[in-house]
Amino acid sequence: MTPTKPVREIVYVGTYSVRGSQGIYVFSFNRANGTFVRQQTVANAKSPSFLAIHPSGRYLYSVNEEDDQGDDHSGTVNAYAIDPQSGELSFINQQRTHGQAPCHISIHPNGRLAFVSNYGSGSLSVLSLLDDGSFGEVVQRIQHTGKGVDPERQNEPHVHSAILSADSRFLYVSDLGTDKIYLYAVDEENATLTPHSTPYITVAPGSGPRLVSVHPNDQFIYCVNEMSSTVAIIRRDIAANTFELVDDNVRFLPESYAGERSGGDIHVDAAGRYLYVTNRGNNALAGFSIGTEGRLTYCSLHYTGGDEPRNFLVDDQGDYLFVGHQETDRITVFQRDAATGELRATGQELSVPASVCLLMLRLE
Repeated sequence: MTPTKPVREIVYVGTYSVRGSQGIYVFSFNRANGTFVRQQTVANAKSPSFLAIHPSGRYLYSVNEEDDQGDDHSGTVNAYAIDPQSGELSFINQQRTHGQAPCHISIHPNGRLAFVSNYGSGSLSVLSLLDDGSFGEVVQRIQHTGKGVDPERQNEPHVHSAILSADSRFLYVSDLGTDKIYLYAVDEENATLTPHSTPYITVAPGSGPRLVSVHPNDQFIYCVNEMSSTVAIIRRDIAANTFELVDDNVRFLPESYAGERSGGDIHVDAAGRYLYVTNRGNNALAGFSIGTEGRLTYCSLHYTGGDEPRNFLVDDQGDYLFVGHQETDRITVFQRDAATGELRATGQELSVPASVCLLMLRLE
């Protein structure tokens, strides 16, 4: 009988290039005791902040948020090959996004398209991915227009993220500057995006939509609004091909809270039973249970163990939740009860300067 090959779990961390950060950090994760061992640091001084993994598990991609190339002051994206044994990275190529300050990247399940959100220029870039995992050219660039009610933060569009529906037919693009979540139909064959008949969902003025998380059943989309620290719920009727805003004011901060509102990250667990969301103003992680109609019921509020919980990772196995803190240079570890959604801080910490994005890959 052939012995079972042990599973190796790798955690990748994207960072801002401050306080001595060297770029992208690669760790192996020991599930039995919840600890990490650093394996590699990939040098990148242009703030490789947000990361994405190719559906094959063979390539990793980063935005370079602080790069500035050419007459259009374009940001860039990097492609890396993932070693199938160690999970370590090797550089493949770099491509311009033809947009400024790219802050988010996602990959289509077909492995041939990348969607890059250019926060600074308020645009969305679609790039081709080639057979060797490298970036091809920008095949489509969509420029948003308009502004919101906040003259300092919403004087122009700010595309913050682009997340695919579970069936990959739609791309949900959060624009903090215009208080809109844009709905684009994805044409895989022609590698193009076209607006849905309802081109966008508008949330309350001054909310600042930042990022969505899609329920596994594909019927509910949850958006964290950065500026109001609220959650918006959008219902998708798959059969009718329609979208409807159900609620754009689900609060997750205490009634008495008067501090900074700065929604950070949002995730639905793999089972579709619980939702988690962070506020960077009070360094808190809120938990909700998800009802059969997609409604949220408040369950808990946890101190995350650091300052500015910008990003967190919910373990697909249901056992752990990791929180990256942008300002205190640490990642904290919580054990998670998959049945109740409850979290317990383990006391384990991982030192990483200015962590912005956490991803896990299982090598089998």
